[in-house]
Formats: sequence, structure tokens, C-alpha cells
Amino acid sequence: MNIGIVCYPSYGGSGAVAADLGLELAKRGHNVHFISYGVPFRLNKELKNIFFHMVEVMDYPLFKYPPYTLSLSVKMSEVIESFNLDIIHVHYAMPHAASAYLAKKIVGENKIKYITTLHGTDITLVGNHASFFKITKFSIENSDGITCVSRYLKDLTDKIFNINKDMRVIYNFIDTERYTRDNRLNKDADSKGIHCGFNFIDRDDMVISHISNFRPVKKVQNIIKAFCKITRSIKAKLILIGDGPEIKKCRILTEKLNLSDKVFFIGILDDIIPLLSISDLYMLPSKNESFGLSALEALSCSVPVVGTKFGGLPEVVVDGVCGYLVDPDDVELLASSALRILCDKDLKDKMGFEARKRAKLFDSSIIIPQFLNYYNYVLKN
Repeated sequence: MNIGIVCYPSYGGSGAVAADLGLELAKRGHNVHFISYGVPFRLNKELKNIFFHMVEVMDYPLFKYPPYTLSLSVKMSEVIESFNLDIIHVHYAMPHAASAYLAKKIVGENKIKYITTLHGTDITLVGNHASFFKITKFSIENSDGITCVSRYLKDLTDKIFNINKDMRVIYNFIDTERYTRDNRLNKDADSKGIHCGFNFIDRDDMVISHISNFRPVKKVQNIIKAFCKITRSIKAKLILIGDGPEIKKCRILTEKLNLSDKVFFIGILDDIIPLLSISDLYMLPSKNESFGLSALEALSCSVPVVGTKFGGLPEVVVDGVCGYLVDPDDVELLASSALRILCDKDLKDKMGFEARKRAKLFDSSIIIPQFLNYYNYVLKN
């Protein structure tokens, strides 16, 4: 099958899922064509059947803002015709679903079908904005297929947009053979993180981690506030991975709380497995998570999760089994839930075991066939 994938290439869940999906499809022998303004950050192009097509945007004084949506539509139509694509899979509704609709009109209704995967903020923030509401609803309803990353997101999309079309829930996935805890990183060194390049982590430190694009919805400042309370009871380090608009505020808060020697901003990491392998706890207290891919990555590396009880995360993390789910604005409860795990080795080990067990339910070997079956269903109908 010749498959086109459109996604944002930047650091974040939708881009990561799209890149990993393309790689998994390519491993199964399909030709995968990525179409975007940049190479997705997780994309390994070593596979011969992975292709990348750059969207070039005209820089012209008449345009106050570059017309990316139109340029994307044109590039999509070119790739469809040049490589005889069978189907286009767009990730994140705006503007990708609208661009796919226009590309389909350009090449002809019968030449291509497109599927839209909704990831979360494309519905709750972007698509729900007054200036995008109608075009988002139109683009979704004119998709040949629609998938949502959780039951929560499916129900919310239907509630917000009253979608008059079937939507399929296909969860995000992970390669659990790759995402597994490397216990060798915790041995034979005075520093717990020396093998990862984190020489600032002592052997007796409890390591709490968080991976983020540092948007306000992630509530990273609440992690730092909770961590401040945690350090009053145990010796710990907080590792923050990623970058984004809130990072400056987080740095200022860290300094204000006198935590500069305990909170470390690492920036973007391509390989997070070593970090998760030395982590004792993962925190994800977002205002809302439609799925929580980073939490799944932590679970797969046997790391318990303290996260938000809102949104789709309860479909991934089982409260009281492989972590705790709380109100993300309750900093006291965030801290006490974390300490409950970190101060009880038996509980931490048991939750780590259950975390790994839970992650295997979302293994790529289970989820990828669901996407392929849906592609075939859409093509035949």
C-alpha cells in the first residue's frame, strides 16, 4: 500500500505518533510518504520505503502570513499523483484535514481517500476556537475516515461538534520491545545517572521525570511546586525534558523556590529510554490529556505514573494499580501521591511491574493492525 502521512514535525505527541506509525507501516512493507514543512523529529529515514516531501511556502510581501495550508494542499496533490498514493492519513485536524479536502478536490474525488486522526488540542483548543469551528467541523465530516486516540476524545468531539459521522477509537501505541527498562544503567557507578550523561544524579536520589512541550495545559509549574514539598521528605532530583513557551516561567519558579540544584532542564532528547530507565516516578498532571503518550512510554519502562484524573489518561493509567490519578491543581495531593510511591519500595516495585504489564496492551503489534484494517475498510467503502 502507498500511504501518505501529514503531521506537525515538532516535539509533541501527534508528531511522535505519526512518525512512529509511518515507521511501523514501513517495517511491514508499505511505502510511506511523509508530507510536512520539516522532517518529523522521530523519523528514521534509513528504511528504503520511507520518503519525505518538503512543503515549500512562498515568501511574498503581499502575504502577511505565509499560506501554508494552500502550499500543503498543492504538495499533497503532487505526491498523490506522482506516487499513486492509496490513502492519506492526516494527524491533527487543523489545517491538515482542510488541506487534505482541498487536495482531494484538486486530484479528483475518486483518486484518493483521506483519514483524519484527532489528537486532542486540535479539538479542545484550536478547532473549538470561534474562528476555526466551522472549518474544523466541515473538514472532519468530509474525511473518509476519522480516528480518535481515546474514548474520551471521541465523546468530546461529538459533544463539541455534533459530528454526523462514525468515528473509530484507535489508541496510540508503543513498541514495548524497544521501550523497556535498562537496569544496567543503575549498576556499577557512584552516580545513578552517569551512564546517561546525568552526572548530577546521586545513587541515593529518587528521580522524578517529566517530558513536555511546556505549554500551559501541561501545568509543569505544579510539578515543580509539588517537587518542592517532596524534597522536604526525601532526597530527590527532578528531570524536565523538552522545550516550549512556559519553560522560562518554570526556570524562574525553580530559582524562586531555591531548587536550582535539584531541578534540571535537559532540553529536547531524541532517546528518552535511558532517562526513563533511571526514573523512579513519572509525573503528568496536565489540565487535560486526551491520551498521554509520554505516560505510556514511562509505563513501558516500568515507571509508575502520577498524573491527571481528567481526560483520556485514565484509559492508559489505572489509578491505584500502576500509579495515581489526581486533580492536577491539588499540589498537596500531587506531592503526597508521589511520596506514597517513592517511600515504599515494595509498592514502587509492584506498580512498576503493573506499569509494564499495562503498557503491553498498547503494543504496536496490537494497534498497527487496527490502523491497517481501518485503511482497508475506508478504501473498500
